[in-house]
Amino acid sequence: MSVDLLLSAGRGPQECAWALSELLRRLEADATRHHLTTERLRAVAGDRSGTYRSALVRILGAGAEEFAAAWTGTLCWQAHSPYRASTDRKNWYVTARPCQVDAPRTPFAEADVHVVACRTGGPGGQHRNKASTAVRATHRPSGLVVVVDTERQFSLNRRLAVRLLRQRVEQGDDAVRRDVDTARWRIHDDLVRGDPVRVERPGPADQDPTAPRRARRRRW
Repeated sequence: MSVDLLLSAGRGPQECAWALSELLRRLEADATRHHLTTERLRAVAGDRSGTYRSALVRILGAGAEEFAAAWTGTLCWQAHSPYRASTDRKNWYVTARPCQVDAPRTPFAEADVHVVACRTGGPGGQHRNKASTAVRATHRPSGLVVVVDTERQFSLNRRLAVRLLRQRVEQGDDAVRRDVDTARWRIHDDLVRGDPVRVERPGPADQDPTAPRRARRRRW
């Protein structure tokens, strides 16, 4: 079982990118304590060294969904800014949301195309009306159907129908992939500051991943 979790600092200041890097390390240490494995799939670096504007982490193992749920929502890293000593603010917010990384590709094999001969009306001469040279082709996995009657020979129409189905399946996959990318990018703008589901603070856990830490967390 695996869950892909996207952490984003949104449009927050540089401290939010710092908070994200601290929260990411805290999440990975917490996953280790729960006998889960994490893998950083992608990361966008912040302006400061060692910080991240966003990070995509894959959580693997039994209980990955329950664990991810405990880290989903607005997260808060509570600490004074390491960059601006003059600010009194110490709550820095990050959003974390499960997301889909890649859209699955629809398999296409000619064996999955069901072809039947048919007749079509309209211009084209008596031969087209008398002979079943038109083709109705159905791609079984996707349910897509095309009818081709541009040629006077059944074999040519069949070839065109299979090619057209392949193109439409690929176009459908491209549209789904764009939707997945759009949904993932929207997460960056979904950051709600305040009312965090989890508050983390610097402490012994930063040096020792097995040490207990103070945190307010939501029950699974």
